[in-house]
Amino acid sequence: MSTVELKTELQQMIEREMDTRVLEAIRTILQKTSLDPLLKEKLTKRALQSEKDIATGQFFTKDEALKHIGRK
Repeated sequence: MSTVELKTELQQMIEREMDTRVLEAIRTILQKTSLDPLLKEKLTKRALQSEKDIATGQFFTKDEALKHIGRK
């Protein structure tokens, strides 16, 4: 199935759909896949850095984190 055919089929299905929850779910899926490229790059870099920090033991325990943000 080509992209054009798929889009047409999806448009028809959306047009017939009456369940608001289903339509909201579709919107959420489409919004999440169309993140701003710069934001997506930033989030990816942060995630990769976090993985490195965890691997090297550079992180706070739960108690340390709570103390750091002033909740304990």
